[in-house]
Amino acid sequence: MFELKQLHYFLVLADELHFGRAAKRLHMTQSPLSRQIQMLEHTLQFPLFKRNNRSVQLTPAGHAFRAEARQLLSLAENAVSVARRHSQGQAGRLRMGFTAGSSYRHLPRLLAYSSRELKDLEIVLEEMVTVQQVEALQANQIDLGLGRQQPKQPDLDGLCIAREQLLLAVPSEHSLARKTTVTLDDLRSEPIITFSPKDGFYFYALIDSIFRRHNLQPTYVQHVSQIHSMLALVSAGLGVALVPETAEALHFDSVALRRVKMPPVHADLYLVWKKSNTNPAVKTFVQLIRKRTRPASTRN
Repeated sequence: MFELKQLHYFLVLADELHFGRAAKRLHMTQSPLSRQIQMLEHTLQFPLFKRNNRSVQLTPAGHAFRAEARQLLSLAENAVSVARRHSQGQAGRLRMGFTAGSSYRHLPRLLAYSSRELKDLEIVLEEMVTVQQVEALQANQIDLGLGRQQPKQPDLDGLCIAREQLLLAVPSEHSLARKTTVTLDDLRSEPIITFSPKDGFYFYALIDSIFRRHNLQPTYVQHVSQIHSMLALVSAGLGVALVPETAEALHFDSVALRRVKMPPVHADLYLVWKKSNTNPAVKTFVQLIRKRTRPASTRN
């Protein structure tokens, strides 16, 4: 079987139709070039060129072989390029878990970065709560997670990509919607819609700790797992709720969002991965997000 370098030599000579000029382009002398062409013709068992002391011309078989040789070299070069992009994590597939809340603002931003700078990288998304993401990461079922909790497991690493304040969601006709400043004391007699202690444990624990630090005993009337569900219940007049800033992206017409005067409390969002993951795209994607975002904190 012929070698790819012989195809390259053949194509240069087919372009130049002159051994001296072709050898000069190839940075070699005429004798080795002539020898390689003869070896190629011997392998193929038919002549590619008509040559004499005055000219070099392609045979009909040479003309036909020329087009196929170009395609073969192009395919070979493309195969190398594709494999190189995969090895460098610039192409391939990433499986990413994400929380519903992250999809309102932060996930689209990460996907936009990737689509612009890692065009050959396919990202397969699966919605799951943070606890499920951790389990899926450790079972190698996903490559990345986008969740609310800083990874505490020694085999996981994470990058904080967002830090949000909590806002108070109230019905737009509620008296608190007309106040310029809302305090936690304003919530003492209000029915509270909050997160599920099972599927929304991060926010449930965060909000409950705020009330406990201020010696408030909230009246929880509903526990749900998603921000949009909480806003729907607020719009129905069933209570008020503390939600992260991403709730602003949902634009519930009958819900007003107000800042609460209290010591800063933040809801963090982490990009999480397993340290031992061998998918090159994980490192490349994390480097891109680290470059494009200004995380509040990181864990290395």
